[in-house]
Amino acid sequence: HYPKGKIVIVLDNARIHHAKLLQPFLEEMKGRLELVFLPPYSPKLNLVEGLWKWLKSDVINNVFYHTVAEIRNNVQQFMDEIMKSRWSIIDRLCVRF
Repeated sequence: HYPKGKIVIVLDNARIHHAKLLQPFLEEMKGRLELVFLPPYSPKLNLVEGLWKWLKSDVINNVFYHTVAEIRNNVQQFMDEIMKSRWSIIDRLCVRF
């Protein structure tokens, strides 16, 4: 999607992001691709952690599901609902400094 210019990707420190398998690709992209790693444990800086916490509190916590299909359906409904108001999601998940 971005044939020109520098690309910066912010990543957590998951082991897969440091895999040796990625090294040839990263060497090929040197100068164009910059990986910025978050501190080792920084859930407040990793927005997806906030999303998981929100999803768990609204969909999973203290609920017994009889089937995987029920869980999937409720997760899908949650995602559909929050996507109706994208700016409120950004406001809720972004860290305030």
